[in-house]
Amino acid sequence: MAVDIKNLNHTQLNDLINKAQIRQNELRKEKVVKLRDKIHALIKAEGYTFEDIFGRGKTKRASSPVAPKYRNPANPAQTWSGRGKRPHWFNDALKAGKKEKDLAI
Repeated sequence: MAVDIKNLNHTQLNDLINKAQIRQNELRKEKVVKLRDKIHALIKAEGYTFEDIFGRGKTKRASSPVAPKYRNPANPAQTWSGRGKRPHWFNDALKAGKKEKDLAI
């Protein structure tokens, strides 16, 4: 199918480009599906499972809470581990002339 692009106006040309890009993406997806099927068939033919070859996927590490490093002298229930954004009470204490070591636990 030959398209004479010299006879197309700007709108028609943009429409053709968009349709071509959509079709290109469709073809790529079809190729990926076929390749995925081939890989699964090969793995099965060898007597393995996908998980045997590639594992179970990403696993999150169990994160334990971090011990607090700083305590608000005005309210001892407020603590901060020193990670992430500074709490308002910490910034306020620094502005009031306190040092980080004064707030350390």
